[in-house]
Amino acid sequence: MHTDHERCYRAVQSRDARFDGVFYTGVTTTGIYCRPSCPAVTPKRHNVTFHATAAAAQEAGFRACRRCRPDTTPGSPEWNVRADAVGRAMRLIGDGIVEREGVEGLASRIGYSQRHVTRMLTHELGAGPLALARSNRAHAARVLIETTQMPMSDIAFAAGFASIRQFNDSVRHVYALSPTQMRGRRRSTPTGRVTVRLAVRQPFHAEALLDFLRAHLLPGVEAIRDRTYARVLRLPNGLGAMALILHDDHVSCELELADLRDTAVAIGRARRMLDLDADPAAIDSVLGAHPSLRELVAGAPGLRVPAHVDGFEVAVRTIVGQQVSVAGANTVLGRHVPTRGTAVDFELAASFGLTHAFPAPEAFAEADPTEMGMPQSRARAIVDLAHAVAAGMLELDPGADREAVREQLVGMRGIGPWTADYIVMRALAHPDILLTTDLVLRRELERRGLTQDDTDRWRPWRSYAGMHLWRATSAFERTPG
Repeated sequence: MHTDHERCYRAVQSRDARFDGVFYTGVTTTGIYCRPSCPAVTPKRHNVTFHATAAAAQEAGFRACRRCRPDTTPGSPEWNVRADAVGRAMRLIGDGIVEREGVEGLASRIGYSQRHVTRMLTHELGAGPLALARSNRAHAARVLIETTQMPMSDIAFAAGFASIRQFNDSVRHVYALSPTQMRGRRRSTPTGRVTVRLAVRQPFHAEALLDFLRAHLLPGVEAIRDRTYARVLRLPNGLGAMALILHDDHVSCELELADLRDTAVAIGRARRMLDLDADPAAIDSVLGAHPSLRELVAGAPGLRVPAHVDGFEVAVRTIVGQQVSVAGANTVLGRHVPTRGTAVDFELAASFGLTHAFPAPEAFAEADPTEMGMPQSRARAIVDLAHAVAAGMLELDPGADREAVREQLVGMRGIGPWTADYIVMRALAHPDILLTTDLVLRRELERRGLTQDDTDRWRPWRSYAGMHLWRATSAFERTPG
């Protein structure tokens, strides 16, 4: 889309919000870049350029529009769908890998040299990994400057900058304002907490998300109160607590973190868990065109596929939940959370009755399978999984190669195709997994007379089709993890 000048310009002319975050419009006469739905007067066709990312627009010399604020849009849905190296790199950059491990770490994760990774990203997106990461940091900084009372020095490190000078220079470069000038437009929040507004593409079926999450709550680690989902987080630099209020048009995210450097990562994981960067219009269009799904899609527009904030956690919960009820699995894990998990002392967590972070891989890697209170095959599978993750032999992060991870999981004892597929769907946010080995889904497919030719027409959104079918059979509470 972002390489087709005519199609992009038509979207700008119609102020089509569906393309916000998909591409950005640079206006050569003003030197600013906007979202496609910017309410300003539409610039002339020969005065605009189009860019795949905000970073590319910034690298081309444009600053962010102060009216439409293009950096506040949902992220591009493209990166969750794509399984190639560029898609994996974008997911890793969004998860803060460049801040933690540099371009060298990014390149190592996807199996290419630093030069080749930079060449690929620059060729396709108009910006290299450092520029893309800097753009993400500037966006995180703006949110914290305008919505919190945090000192500027804290904001700089919370957003991922290595120094105050780098923070000041980047903010000025992107927004043509100093951090102090931006703070004049601040909306205050309670000291000690960070609250941000997460943009959402419409339609957004918040109730379905809450239904799914409510059916899978692990006591002590997560809770739901009304329309607020809260949980304890295990993040790269420490622990944290998060509360997400699901409104119909946006999500309010409140964070309390042990280390402010995890702010941007926590926000990104919240977005991924709630699938906020999906393109529901495109998904519903494909699935709703099929006669067997038309009524389901019409009844639940904007249905999302919940991912997870911790790939290891959802993998363990899925293995434990094999062939038992969710309640039974949570009872088993509930005995391990206080003994192997990490106790937390966050006010935000305490207000929801949350006490522990889910156990780290190292805690299960050291466990004796005979003392885990579950069938031995399952216990050994968890210990083997924990060893692999702790040793870095199995990666369950956003940039992992989904097909390679699936093959690796199926090759481990105690993990079959259904378990591997479910883990990949939720831990790695795969949009195109249809669990045909799931008993409930298989029966529903047979009842509707659906063949593989039918389900192939749902690509690349088969995970969403599965959620519609699960929801139709009230099977949310029977899915593990």
